Amino acid sequence: MAFNGKYEIESQENYDEFLKKIGIPDDIIEKGRNFKIVTDVIQNGNEFTWSQVYPQKTMTNKFVIDQESEMETMAGKKFKATVTLEGGKITVRFPNYQHTAEISGGKLVECSTSGGVTMKRTSKRI
Repeated sequence: MAFNGKYEIESQENYDEFLKKIGIPDDIIEKGRNFKIVTDVIQNGNEFTWSQVYPQKTMTNKFVIDQESEMETMAGKKFKATVTLEGGKITVRFPNYQHTAEISGGKLVECSTSGGVTMKRTSKRI
């Protein structure tokens, strides 16, 4: 249950470039730039509830490792995907980016990649 917990964003790299790449409007990018996003993860074996609190809304995805689940993108689009867990790293392919998450040094490290641009977000446990 390594992922269980609540995390607050500590740092992020390539925020603007990545969000523009996946089509997030400039006004939403601006509002979220300095917002301390909180990620709440509830892990029960291979079942996860993964919530992120943004300035405009809370996005929650529920999934079971290695089973197709309905998910939602940062832009609010619904899609189906299979989330995998290998070597302590969660991976999911969203429609226009790939997302990974792992616990490293007690912190939640998330990377989202689209078209050669990777946004890295590091969050501390709160």
